[in-house]
Amino acid sequence: MNTLLFILLVLFSNQPKISINKSFTVESLGACQGVASLNRKVYLYGDREVGIIREFYFIEDSLAFTGQELQLTNGGKNIIKHPTGIAYADGKAFIGNSVRSKEDTNKWIAEIFFIDWNRLLKDKVLDNSIINRVEDDLAIQGTRPEYIEYNNTQYVATADYGSSRNEVRLYNPKLLSKASKTSDKDVLVYKFTCTPWVQNLHWIKDKNILVLVQNQIEGRQWRLSFLDLPASIASGKAEVIKVVDFDKVDELEGFCLINGISKGIATTSSRKSNIHIMSLNC
Repeated sequence: MNTLLFILLVLFSNQPKISINKSFTVESLGACQGVASLNRKVYLYGDREVGIIREFYFIEDSLAFTGQELQLTNGGKNIIKHPTGIAYADGKAFIGNSVRSKEDTNKWIAEIFFIDWNRLLKDKVLDNSIINRVEDDLAIQGTRPEYIEYNNTQYVATADYGSSRNEVRLYNPKLLSKASKTSDKDVLVYKFTCTPWVQNLHWIKDKNILVLVQNQIEGRQWRLSFLDLPASIASGKAEVIKVVDFDKVDELEGFCLINGISKGIATTSSRKSNIHIMSLNC
């Protein structure tokens, strides 16, 4: 066992690791698809009548709506119907979109949009914000971008949602921002296999840990899997430090940390009690 993995195992050895402090409902999201913490604000995104992002302050285990609502439309057309991840850096963002094909409902269309985030915040719609659209044709089922860091280099990670053949893939963000599809030359840098039903990803930079936000079965029962990212890349398969299962029966969609590693927010697609404030004892 390598030294880093041993240290991480020690850090995650005591129980309980995660507890839910508070649950409540945030409306006007449709089915909430995830959560991101950016620039000291919290963004919840969902699939209302159009794809939607709403902005909040995190105050004393509660979320206070800032009044900022972003509609993921262009010229009134619903462009990012089912947002599935926000990877933000330096005023730009990769936003995932995973939708079923109209022609074949068993087939998923996975897209990654490269967005001028600051312009989106100003305009509140995508009309002047879309820099590029990338088909994530390497995706097996859906896409969910998240920035991670490996060997002092940033990558955009994503993962599959399905029962088999699931992978975590790391893309070169510079090439991804200009690509037409993720299978373009040199866009994919690393990949490794992982367990099923990954709804989202969350990166814990200080510990080199990638969190798979999952369900235990399709569309039901919460699971968070903590991976040693460097070891996973080296072995070609997910190297799991710890799996935390919850007795919640609805569909876990998103998770991110707030205020370092002491607080977290989990989101579900339920219409009621879709937001959960968590404490982490790492």
